[in-house]
Amino acid sequence: MSVVLMDAVTLGRVIGRMAHEIAERNPDSDTLCLVGLQRGGVSLARRLSVILSGILGHAVPAGSLDVSLYRDDLDRRVAPEIRPTEVPFDPSDRDIVLVDDVLFTGRTTRAALDALSDLGRPRRIQLAVLIDRGNRELPIRADFTGKVVVTTLQQAIRVHLTEGGGNDSVFLEDL
Repeated sequence: MSVVLMDAVTLGRVIGRMAHEIAERNPDSDTLCLVGLQRGGVSLARRLSVILSGILGHAVPAGSLDVSLYRDDLDRRVAPEIRPTEVPFDPSDRDIVLVDDVLFTGRTTRAALDALSDLGRPRRIQLAVLIDRGNRELPIRADFTGKVVVTTLQQAIRVHLTEGGGNDSVFLEDL
């Protein structure tokens, strides 16, 4: 079974609201940068960057971060697919917003914190997620959340974005 949680219009509205919330909570916006987590967070970070640049009146840099080699489950996986890390700014003394599509156990976010710390020492790190699906295994929470969807372990959230070749939409699916 598959349930549509967001269509293209709703998804656009949610991303716009998240951008406004990020702007409101980061008044010193000159140091604001976004880092999208590979894969799902990269396109979201780029979209947020464009919207934030319009709201704030200046460019908000966005980068991408691959956390595959920082995960704590490497021994349980086949060789990880490594994707590019491109952070076109020094994260030191910056206000960084990590961006991901779905927050689940918290392990990807933990790995992202480790990976980001290898690049520099940000002044502050915040987390923005499109969907928070619960079922946390680590004490991690999002600062900016598009939608909270309570799920079971037998369900999955699928985020489809036009940048990935699909139509903008979010689905809840039974496994």
